[in-house]
Amino acid sequence: MKSMKPQTENVISIINLIPIGKVCTYGRVAKLAGYPGAARQVARVLHSMSRKHKLPWHRVINAQGFISLPKYGGYDEQKARLQREGVEFDDQDRVDLDKYLWKNESE
Repeated sequence: MKSMKPQTENVISIINLIPIGKVCTYGRVAKLAGYPGAARQVARVLHSMSRKHKLPWHRVINAQGFISLPKYGGYDEQKARLQREGVEFDDQDRVDLDKYLWKNESE
């Protein structure tokens, strides 16, 4: 069995820290994992490892506060999961990052 790259392990660790009712952006996850600028890599990890590692994938959104998944391609499931956790969306389906963005204790 192939071992994971440290970058992948760090990203998974950060995603697992995002608490219920909070969100984090792809870029912030990358930065907190020690890889600023690697937002696309975070998306890749989420896409390929969420199920296997039971990641709270739904808590990661884009930097504008929107869900990046397409309608009928996971968007509705992600929104429903966030709403069940108490995350609210405005009339344009945007999450207020001032209110819901997770801040790590080390920041």
